[in-house]
Amino acid sequence: MKRVLCLCAVGFAALVCGQGNVLAATSEPIKTMDEVVVTATRFSEEVSSIPANVTIISKTEISQSPAATVPELLRSTAGVLVNDITGNGRSYTVDLRGFGETAALNTLVLVDGRRVNQADLSGVDWALIPKARVERIEIVRGGRGSVLYGDNAAGGVINIITIKGYEDLKLAGGLSAGSYNTFQGGGTVSGATDLMRYALSASHHVSDGYRDNSDTDAMSLGLNMDFFLSDPISFNLSSGYLDDEASLPGALIQSDLDSGISRRATLHPDDFADTKDWYIQGGPQIFFTDNSYLKIEASFRKRESDYYSFFDNGTYQGQTEIETVRVSPQVTINEKLVGKSVKLILGFDYEDSTEDILNDSVYFGVPSINSYELSKENNGYFSHGEINLNEKMAVSAGYRHDRVHFTFSPVSSGESNSNTIAENLYTAGITYRFNDSFSGYTNYAKSFRYPVLDEMFNFYTNTVNGDLRAQTTDDYEAGLRYQGSDDLSVGLNLFWMETANEIFYNPVSYANENLDGDMLRRGVEFTVGKRILDVLLQGSYTFRDTKIEGGQYDKKELPNVPAHQFTVDAQTKLWENFLVNLNGIYVGERPFISDFSNSHPQQEDYFLVSGKVSYLLQQGSAYVAVKNILNKEYSEYGALNYAGEKGFYPSPKINFRVGVDFNF
Repeated sequence: MKRVLCLCAVGFAALVCGQGNVLAATSEPIKTMDEVVVTATRFSEEVSSIPANVTIISKTEISQSPAATVPELLRSTAGVLVNDITGNGRSYTVDLRGFGETAALNTLVLVDGRRVNQADLSGVDWALIPKARVERIEIVRGGRGSVLYGDNAAGGVINIITIKGYEDLKLAGGLSAGSYNTFQGGGTVSGATDLMRYALSASHHVSDGYRDNSDTDAMSLGLNMDFFLSDPISFNLSSGYLDDEASLPGALIQSDLDSGISRRATLHPDDFADTKDWYIQGGPQIFFTDNSYLKIEASFRKRESDYYSFFDNGTYQGQTEIETVRVSPQVTINEKLVGKSVKLILGFDYEDSTEDILNDSVYFGVPSINSYELSKENNGYFSHGEINLNEKMAVSAGYRHDRVHFTFSPVSSGESNSNTIAENLYTAGITYRFNDSFSGYTNYAKSFRYPVLDEMFNFYTNTVNGDLRAQTTDDYEAGLRYQGSDDLSVGLNLFWMETANEIFYNPVSYANENLDGDMLRRGVEFTVGKRILDVLLQGSYTFRDTKIEGGQYDKKELPNVPAHQFTVDAQTKLWENFLVNLNGIYVGERPFISDFSNSHPQQEDYFLVSGKVSYLLQQGSAYVAVKNILNKEYSEYGALNYAGEKGFYPSPKINFRVGVDFNF
């Protein structure tokens, strides 16, 4: 730890000595109506034209935030629920629109448009996406992304756009150290020539973690390159690598805590999950007019995991390896036709994922060792178009036909060795711009999610269930946006979603099933921002009403979905070179994971306050960040065990981080 603090001190001294002038503190301006987003339509478009609730987190906001990771950045946005399960910044769930324990499978995460969600239950490995590599983040809520991107987008899409090369050679990075022997360092080298631009990044994060057996050691590398072969032709290449060793502290049940065991203790001292993950993606972009082009993207990803887990009725350990090949050609047309501005995208997505599983389990005293090969071959044809009927009104619509084929080998007598599912998806929306500051929208989307491979494979019993069906959702929403010259920003969104055949883990049968009733989600997302003198204030409120209609859990609330959530942020400068950020997040009561019968008192609400004080310099900053300033005892995540006892994953009390960021 002393070595880490010395490194930070040296970095801070270098920044101070290297600067002749101190920058005046800058504040992120209120959002403008003409901000451009690429995620909502797979081509560049102004936010004011999109019939959806969209949030953009800019580079300035990223650098000034107290957050240390990408999921922490997402906490402050409306309608996004983030759970740091182990409390060490390693294992997160990120939930859009209230999907609870299956949030990771219903929120599609992209990096530069590349799908990050795996074909198994691992969801998104956020360690592969260090904050230092991020240029901006685009969040599009709701199911309209299913037409454009396919599987996993029922709750929404998060697109993380990484740093690209600049005209001049640049070096950016940072060092930080904090509580629980935490150290993080990383940097990016970027530049450009007449024929190419490049950005190479590296990051290393180590921590003992808040709890026993919650240590983590993650190293990641990233590369972005763009080659300009001629005026109409360019070629992009990107790659990433992650080597991550993580210990897993597991839950503490209520009786453990009542007996006086420390909140920082673990009853799972041997649990771990080690991961090696790498990908490469690239392809050409060929313009056939100034604004219309053909783009072909191809990628390969390989992820290897070693794991061990103890649970009340036994253990399981083994290895999994997933290889994924993806090809996505698309044609984008952006032209004036019959005097109207028309944008049209036509494309095809092909993905083939193969998972090899070697699993050694003991279930109720019965040992079982098996190896399996599971595969998922997916293809989808899609089209999406938008036309500006006049200066005020734009309409958009899209269609997708999607098909998946699963295969399982070997299988036991009575088990299916394959399964094929096909879905047709639609979306249609209208945006009306009342004036330069005020717009409204409404949208319908049919979204879906396929079961992942691990939902068809039971790690406890080493058996395959190939009969799961796809879940489908009818998604309706409407909203208003105001972003005026009076430095005021307001957004209001209403949504109503009805899901059939929702896929979930049934704690009664110990198996993944399709829900025998419909799942209803209704809610409100409200955001506001205003600058008052030198203080920028921003906040949000989210209301969610989740109810199961019909079946064995009729009228019950969905686990791990709070009805009420709000955020508040304040930013100001003190004197000429100190910037202060304060962030508060309230998460209301919610049923424990697996409590579909709502038979237990709900998990307690919490209010988390974090802050950051930065000393701004011409080419960097030094800062102190504090999380859980009020030093509250709370748990972001809680679940019932097999016996129906409440289990908690205690979250850290007050903790600190000091560091320096530089940009030369």
